Amino acid sequence: MFTKQFITDASERAIKTLAQTFLALVAGAEVFNAFTADWAQIVGVSVGAAILSYATSIVSKNIGSDKNSPSLLSKE
Repeated sequence: MFTKQFITDASERAIKTLAQTFLALVAGAEVFNAFTADWAQIVGVSVGAAILSYATSIVSKNIGSDKNSPSLLSKE
């Protein structure tokens, strides 16, 4: 289940999810002020999203056509 390729693929997805969530939270405000932003909450929500991404990858493992991939879709 946890092959090097699976961990690499799942990690890539989790890092992308973390970055996307972080940017969405930072850019989501009409006017962003770095001095008054709640950085702990922004980072916390972003890390939570990354954890959910890992969980989704683990649950998706046996659903797609490639049983060693965290993807729901086939690579073909």
